[in-house]
Amino acid sequence: SAAIFVFKPLQSEPRSRCWPRGAMSSPEIASLSWGHMKVKGCSSSYKDCKVWPGGSREWNWRETGTDHYPGVQPADLEEILKKGVETLVIGRGMSEALQVPSSTVDYVKKQGVDMKVLQTEKAVKEYNNLAGQGAKVGGVFHSTC
Repeated sequence: SAAIFVFKPLQSEPRSRCWPRGAMSSPEIASLSWGHMKVKGCSSSYKDCKVWPGGSREWNWRETGTDHYPGVQPADLEEILKKGVETLVIGRGMSEALQVPSSTVDYVKKQGVDMKVLQTEKAVKEYNNLAGQGAKVGGVFHSTC
């Protein structure tokens, strides 16, 4: 019998990445509206985004199979935690539809990182406040429901 091989295409690089000028500070989120986020110093906009000291990119839920329920997975956060953040802010959406399971909270705490889980508008405000103070802060933000 002949062996059948199935090759999966390599996960493509995320479409939009941005490294604003200016060392390794956490970039400010310049604007937020339903389905639309802009990060200061970046020409592209995002529906959902990840930010960390020195950069940002689109948060594509298909990369990890994330959905509103069960919610944010540790795999969604690994990239940001590897950047050496001391605080991680999660924006659960405008109506807080995106869940954050206790297993994800435990995972972040085991990394020794403070975590704030908020409605997205409040999360962006908190993130920008921390970034403005020079904190090593990262975040993931859902800009719709």
